[in-house]
Amino acid sequence: MTDFSGITSALAQQAIELPSWAFGNSGTRFKVFGTPGTPRTPQEKIADAAQVNKYTALSPTVALHIPWDKVDDYAALGAFATDHGVALGTINSNTFQDDNYKLGSLTHVDSAVRQKAIDHHFECIDIMHATGSRDLKIWLADGTNYPGQGDIRGRQDRLAESLATIYARIGESQRLVLEYKFFEPAFYHTDVPDWGTSYAQVSALGERALVCLDTGHHAPGTNIEFIVAQLLRLGKLGSFDFNSRFYADDDLIVGAADPFQLFRILYEVIRGGGFGPDSGVAFMLDQCHNVEDKIPGQIRSVPNVQEKTARALLADGAALKAAQDAGDVLGAN
Repeated sequence: MTDFSGITSALAQQAIELPSWAFGNSGTRFKVFGTPGTPRTPQEKIADAAQVNKYTALSPTVALHIPWDKVDDYAALGAFATDHGVALGTINSNTFQDDNYKLGSLTHVDSAVRQKAIDHHFECIDIMHATGSRDLKIWLADGTNYPGQGDIRGRQDRLAESLATIYARIGESQRLVLEYKFFEPAFYHTDVPDWGTSYAQVSALGERALVCLDTGHHAPGTNIEFIVAQLLRLGKLGSFDFNSRFYADDDLIVGAADPFQLFRILYEVIRGGGFGPDSGVAFMLDQCHNVEDKIPGQIRSVPNVQEKTARALLADGAALKAAQDAGDVLGAN
């Protein structure tokens, strides 16, 4: 018999971090559509995120993106967040909007460019100390567009060296989380294109280096729940960026495109011990509301994750295992 009290208690503890950039204007390479009331400052983004938490009670933290959310006083920004009922969360680095990074950042052949990218991450770590953030999330646009353009093996070596330098700087209670994406903006090869590359790189660093899984960063048809199960088996799943897509990295509202897939992912998360405040696996949205209103879009997204979490918690694992052990294909499905 299902213990509904246990499920409701677990759901009450669920936390889904919001990205500050979800509240700003965004779009495609064709057009960015502005909307009335779009935040102009980090403070205004936090105030909008606080509205989502007000109505969902599930989003107590706001992730920052540096330099998009750069301020002079991070302690004051943290106090502003507290006054609005939320806290500052993950710090996301940015090495994809500087001309020096045209041919790479942490993987660049020029040591001066690599050092510039490393120094940016040092700045992010300093910000983490000021905000009390646990996670430094790194997503790299590094890659090449044509065969022969770069030494793909040498770039991995340089990436490993750069990451090791950054990892050595994080605090004892902090983590480095490396996100992967199979293509875009690079089209021939991306330096961190898949979970295996991210896993190989973070495993060489240490226990506090983990993998971030963005649900939209996979080729169509990828069995994402299998990747979730593997990373949990290996103890290297650090965080999720939840969104949904129809084609590539669409960054649409989570659960909009394939709600059954979201359920399957969350079932493996729960089964593998990745759910709950002590699991070490952080849940975050990473979405761009290009044509819909941003605060309502986030308010819809958060319960979508919780609803599929509830369904996964309600799944009868014992009955499923019995069907699997008996070879009952239809019963298991």
